[in-house]
Amino acid sequence: MQTECSAGQLAFGEVSGRRIVADFAGGTITSDAGALLLGAADRAIGLTERFACCFTDTRAAHLVEHDIRALVLQRVAGIALGYEDLVDHDHLRHDPVLAILAGKLDARRARCAPLAGKSTLNRLELSRAEPGRYHRIKHDPSAIEARFVDIFLDAHRAAPGQIVLDLDATDDPVLGHQEGRFFHGYYDRYCYLPLYIFCGRHLLASKLRPSNIDGAAGAREEVARIVGQIRRRWPRVRILLRADGGFCRETLMAWCEANRVDFLFGLARNARLVAEIAGELAAAEAESARTGRPARRYRDFRWLTRDSWSRARRVVGKAEWTNEAANPRFVVTSLSPAEARARHLYETIYCARGEMENRIKECQLDLFADRTSSGTMRANQLRLWFASMAYVLLCALRRIGLAHTQFATATCGTIRLKLLKMGAQVIRSVRRMRISMASACPWQYEFGLAHALLTNAAR
Repeated sequence: MQTECSAGQLAFGEVSGRRIVADFAGGTITSDAGALLLGAADRAIGLTERFACCFTDTRAAHLVEHDIRALVLQRVAGIALGYEDLVDHDHLRHDPVLAILAGKLDARRARCAPLAGKSTLNRLELSRAEPGRYHRIKHDPSAIEARFVDIFLDAHRAAPGQIVLDLDATDDPVLGHQEGRFFHGYYDRYCYLPLYIFCGRHLLASKLRPSNIDGAAGAREEVARIVGQIRRRWPRVRILLRADGGFCRETLMAWCEANRVDFLFGLARNARLVAEIAGELAAAEAESARTGRPARRYRDFRWLTRDSWSRARRVVGKAEWTNEAANPRFVVTSLSPAEARARHLYETIYCARGEMENRIKECQLDLFADRTSSGTMRANQLRLWFASMAYVLLCALRRIGLAHTQFATATCGTIRLKLLKMGAQVIRSVRRMRISMASACPWQYEFGLAHALLTNAAR
């Protein structure tokens, strides 16, 4: 017997003798069921609790529907799930999975959603260091900066023998008239110039800066803060500072030498440096002409500038001949030849610095760290920290829950696509909430393993 057609059904033709119809009567559905793993990762490292402690709420307690912890979790998890704009939360405020993460399935007051909308979250992003008449939430920038290093330290069961801190600056384009915007000649646009510091995949600092400054401006202060915090926990750890030529500054090198920190920086070439490796360049040119392939030689020597350096330092020059042209490069380091020979120093230790650029791309392309469209530097710095905390959360999920899977080295965008953006039916009863994901999901094993490992880490 032919069934009756529903007025709300949408017909999409016939396949294999069956009519294809669609409707919006599936009940409560979420497209972000994988966010449950974010909640498990958050419990494993205590990120939301730590981050929320950096804010002070002076709102009238009896009028507050959404507390600071829920606001912070909602914003960080939203970025991790791919929702870059606050306006997205006017729909997400009704999402049952995000409500589970926030620990609040129902609003306490009538006509309120379990989660906050864009207006309430905007008050969080526009919080100031001191509360005012219209700004009842304040944040402590120093405490937020310290949280990144604390989470990094807690990720290690024992102090490592040596760590490498990578520094880099990148452009953050601005399209409006934000405070602190300047035109940068190298990037050929108006932008900010944030400073990032990583240790492997761990993010230790994301400092928003105007672009009318030297690329190394403020780096010594950030490094001193981070190194001091690390050494209070790990007093004997050896630290190597690594960066490109933009950070090869006397002030930073002298600070490293005075504080038992090794360094390896790129060194901008000049005529005197190129002349120092002229013999190696000639040999590389002859080899390249003979073999038809690029050739390189290395030279290790002591170097002292005419007026900018306070002492002679070890420099390694790479004399490379490629594409029928010379390509000389230089690095300066505090490491001795006995610790690292010239070729190994350049090719293995220094070139590994490029991996940090992939981490910055994850932050900016996958987690919207360059979404700094607020009017003030203060608000944009807070936005950058929210995106950075989303990176830390996904990094914890990858490090703890996905270490033994094919996603152990996946980018944040891949993890979101494969494991977080899962459709599911949400069935609510008196005693439980059941999140029913697709039986044909290809990543069931990885999802289950991540759940087990994260649950064990949270105990």
